[in-house]
Amino acid sequence: MLAVSLTACGSANDADADAAPATTTSAEPVTEAVAETEAPEETEAPEETTTLPTVPGYDVGEFPAVPLFQLPDLSLLDTASADGFTLDLRDDVAPIPGVTVSPAHCDEAGTVSAGNGSAYLYGDGSGTFTGPDGASVNYGDGSGTFTLNGVTVTNYGDGTGVYEDGTVTITNYGDGSGVYSDADIIVNIYGDGSGNYTAGATTIENYGDGAGNFTDGTVTIVNYGDGSGNYSDDEITITNYGDGTGLVNGQAVELDPIARVPELGVFPTLDALQPIESCGTLITFEDGVLFDFDKSDVRADAAETLGVVAEALETYDVTEAVVSGHTDSIGDDDYNQTLSEARAASVVAALEGAGVTAQLTAEGYGESQPVAANEIDGADNPAGRQLNRRVDIFIPTFS
Repeated sequence: MLAVSLTACGSANDADADAAPATTTSAEPVTEAVAETEAPEETEAPEETTTLPTVPGYDVGEFPAVPLFQLPDLSLLDTASADGFTLDLRDDVAPIPGVTVSPAHCDEAGTVSAGNGSAYLYGDGSGTFTGPDGASVNYGDGSGTFTLNGVTVTNYGDGTGVYEDGTVTITNYGDGSGVYSDADIIVNIYGDGSGNYTAGATTIENYGDGAGNFTDGTVTIVNYGDGSGNYSDDEITITNYGDGTGLVNGQAVELDPIARVPELGVFPTLDALQPIESCGTLITFEDGVLFDFDKSDVRADAAETLGVVAEALETYDVTEAVVSGHTDSIGDDDYNQTLSEARAASVVAALEGAGVTAQLTAEGYGESQPVAANEIDGADNPAGRQLNRRVDIFIPTFS
């Protein structure tokens, strides 16, 4: 739910300057020989190198995109369909920034389904709720009201309607706009490509014209839609002027222009999914939580995060889990596959080092299991790629 990472060379004349002088056999004064010898050229002072701070998981001057909007999986909203262990683990682990805990969907072979049944309101242009098992209740085009498993759906017959389950309310205005709200989040979709998302201190604004912003009380991201934008947190300030230049904490650097924020898709149709039984629990680490840009060794400051997870796994007597690494589609397929495998193995090693006794399996999927579009209509989608760069821990249902 909202699923969020730098020697100097001496001069070539140094060798000549260090060489021993040739032996002189002439009877002429030594001072004359010295006078006829060219003085060594002065060596240039080595250039100073500066190490610039980076946003975790990103290269120098890069920063995350304005995030995608994501709605919860309706088929697993009620406690009856979600494993009780998931709810307990969420209380222990979910408060960690960049880490989410959710009930897992699995296919017939028992493999966790990519996307976990959630709906992204942009990135694929549809936003339609779709469960991996295909089970749904569709009230068709006529008007009416029905209640199933505690869910009430009212269809007014003109494309509008309301979904309610006691906690979640979804209102569809029939023109591509609508509102989703629960105890934690509010999502407004205006049907013209714009909308907003609010969850506690986190706010996402999409203006529908390529511009947007994000803030969570610590991090602020602003995209002006013309290639320029700003990023700031407690330690780093990045300014991108959109012309190939920018600043990192006041120091000039070369920066690629920022990709536009994609327009929002239309609001989901009011298909009420039948609750399904969860096959386990999925812990997802967002991009930059555990790793630096293009690296597979767990950052030192991520030890505390993995320590909390390790303690929870031991507290709840987890006997087995699968750690999977995933990348976006940038770069060579083989390289991404290798990187995803190395990252999964690093997380397994870190958890075992933190005292986890469960049987842990490391798997890498490279770019083969995206949860959002890497591109939209042929254009790069950084927000989607950010979601695809992740590490998942899948814990099968156990008693």
